[in-house]
Amino acid sequence: MDSGVSALDQFQQDLNVIGNNIANVDTAGFKSADVEFANALSQTIGANAIGSLQVGNGVTTSAITNDFTQGAINTTGVQTNMAVNGNGFFLVKDTASGQTYVTRDGDFSVDTSGYLVTSTGMRVQGYTDSTHGTIGDIQINNSGAPGGDTSALQSFTFDSSGNVSILLADGTQYNGGQILLQNFTTPTQLLSMGNNLYSGLANAGPLTTPLAPATNGLGNIVTGSLEMSNVDLAVQLTSLITTQRAYEANTKVITTSDEILQDLVNLKR
Repeated sequence: MDSGVSALDQFQQDLNVIGNNIANVDTAGFKSADVEFANALSQTIGANAIGSLQVGNGVTTSAITNDFTQGAINTTGVQTNMAVNGNGFFLVKDTASGQTYVTRDGDFSVDTSGYLVTSTGMRVQGYTDSTHGTIGDIQINNSGAPGGDTSALQSFTFDSSGNVSILLADGTQYNGGQILLQNFTTPTQLLSMGNNLYSGLANAGPLTTPLAPATNGLGNIVTGSLEMSNVDLAVQLTSLITTQRAYEANTKVITTSDEILQDLVNLKR
């Protein structure tokens, strides 16, 4: 019975993970998760010439890991939407706490102060000037214009290397900075914080410093596009059926154990 109960607990966890994957099938930048099981510590009841006599005590969850494989890239036509095609994560900072996170969700916009921000207002990080000497909040305005030009901002574009090209009303065009990417040796050590954000950067083996897209094995940036969820709905639905059947089978184990105990009680009557 104990083995059956442990299995119900673990398969419920699996159902929760599968349900979350399916719920986020259309979430930009979402990475699916997978549950891995391991047998619980066995109870040794004796030994003989062949070996130890052990009875298993059920199953336990050994790991729940994210799958960071590439999701499909869909064109949106929105100028500030970006997708990483390959390795790497966008760096974003919470201005309230100063905490830096990484994300694959490039659903950005420009706020009223000219900062490139996420949907929750976190500022995208990168080089903030044309000399690429300072890393900070990417801001799109005329503050870095050559010669102190104060002409109004007319338009801006991003290229596949993350460079932002700014055009002023008087025709002056210049590089206003560059979005940088971070990468990790063990991305599965990142902690999901919701809103497609990940923390725990130090434990995941980050690069010494963020680097430009399309360098040192990092992917390039696809502008006007978003990376979609990497959830494979067919796989998840198949896993859902398999897990449901396993759950039902273990409820039968508990029911059978209960019936045997009831028979033993009845023997005393």
